[in-house]
Amino acid sequence: MDNELRELYQQVILDHNKSPRNFRKPEHANHSAEGYNPLCGDRIDIYLELENGIVKDIGFQGSGCAISKASASLMSSIIKGKTKKEAEILFNKFHDLITGKLGDEPDIEELGKLAVFAGVREFPARVKCASLAWHTMVSALNEDKKNISTEDASN
Repeated sequence: MDNELRELYQQVILDHNKSPRNFRKPEHANHSAEGYNPLCGDRIDIYLELENGIVKDIGFQGSGCAISKASASLMSSIIKGKTKKEAEILFNKFHDLITGKLGDEPDIEELGKLAVFAGVREFPARVKCASLAWHTMVSALNEDKKNISTEDASN
């Protein structure tokens, strides 16, 4: 990862950690899931208002490291307004990005701000921090009633 992307990564992570977007429980949420990363103690609750297969609103609450909170914040901003299928496609792209399946040069145009998480793949323990909110969001989308743990998910 080049220095310019690394600096952007740090700025975006710090900004979303300090001022997380959608850090709330939406009033009309009708889907939710709980996530937990026992390795570092991150806990997150994802709340969705899903209407006709579209994420009308999304919010999250919980506590965790800067990467976990920033990932949830950015995810919530990007997922709002997407269809369930689009949200699942974004999850797969993000997961491929942070696990290195997209290679050393991810398509920044395609990934947008999510590309700043490319550096996470260099720190395997942090992959679980970055992916926790995303796995939890997919669980909420699918009304999966079990709690999500990073130790059960494939990163």
